[in-house]
Amino acid sequence: MEYKDIPTKADIERIASLREPGCVSIYLPTGTTPPEADRARIELKNHLGLAVKSLEAMGIGRATIGRIQAEGEVILEDRDFWRYQSRSLAVFLDGEVAETFRLPNRLTSACEVADRFYIKPLLRAVTFPQSALILALAQNSVRLIRIDPEAPPALVEVEGMPKDVASAVGLPSVSGRTASGRVQGSEGQKVRMLEYVQAIERALHPLLATSTEPLILAAAEPLAGIFRGATDYPRLLNDVIAGNPEEKTEDELAAAARGVLDRLYAGKVAALKEDFSTRIAGGTALVDLSDIARAATYGAVETLVFDIDRRVPGSLDDETGKIAYGDDDAPGNYGVVDEIIRRSLASKAKVYALRAEDVPGGGAVAAAVRFPV
Repeated sequence: MEYKDIPTKADIERIASLREPGCVSIYLPTGTTPPEADRARIELKNHLGLAVKSLEAMGIGRATIGRIQAEGEVILEDRDFWRYQSRSLAVFLDGEVAETFRLPNRLTSACEVADRFYIKPLLRAVTFPQSALILALAQNSVRLIRIDPEAPPALVEVEGMPKDVASAVGLPSVSGRTASGRVQGSEGQKVRMLEYVQAIERALHPLLATSTEPLILAAAEPLAGIFRGATDYPRLLNDVIAGNPEEKTEDELAAAARGVLDRLYAGKVAALKEDFSTRIAGGTALVDLSDIARAATYGAVETLVFDIDRRVPGSLDDETGKIAYGDDDAPGNYGVVDEIIRRSLASKAKVYALRAEDVPGGGAVAAAVRFPV
């Protein structure tokens, strides 16, 4: 079983706002099997050892280092935690804070030590995630299926979920009439289907109330329209996997759902690029790294897009945002783009992690601004 603690935007903003000497950020690939978890646990232990050496090189006090080591040991020794993993693990430690996130994305192993946390990889999990829930809805069956980018589709057990229309309304069948003459045929089927959908909605509510994943409906009419009219789940996508889902396997539904997500995200990226193109021409968007660093420092960034894979070693002046480029990723050298992201989040900017070819201007980052700086 796969467990995920996908960070919310508020989580990322909170972590990004923390600034203390000796912030340790660790990312490592994990897995859902015991051997994968064991390898990840060993890798985390190795990263913690490297982090301690970096902390010592930076002159961090022995007491702080001791607390960070203790926080790491608590995670390493938590057997229940290691039993339930996802695709990657993010760990943040500073002697006062100990945060972990089990992520559905396969992230590259990294250990960063600075006076702030390294958050750029974390944003990959929340920018256009390829995880979703599929509700495969038919009159004679209903399935909830979870899809993730690097795992096979999995059925989700939902307590109280009706198995079909008849069971939801307490009848042996929804065709024909009862002995008393009450409607059971086509003239009343929509009423029965509404009751069925409402029962499904009640069963799903506890799960969906805490979910950040999009919901993709796989259903034929009129059931698709009835469900859409009965639910208020804000992440239900407009695109539907049409037809009777009973004729499709979980793998086939997952493939169709990934197509839905691809179209959704391609549309969002295209809209972002078009908006940036217009704003660059109008002078309200920036592509020069120095200009963006200054804008982020003064809280002017409204929307930031960045290349998830590109790293620019260096640091930013606290007051002016002037860039001091570094030659390598030495301890304490937190990276120019990561600090631009951190400062943009502090001013409530929208932040998107994109592929290199989707970043306007072809650089490491682009920004739409609220006002000139």
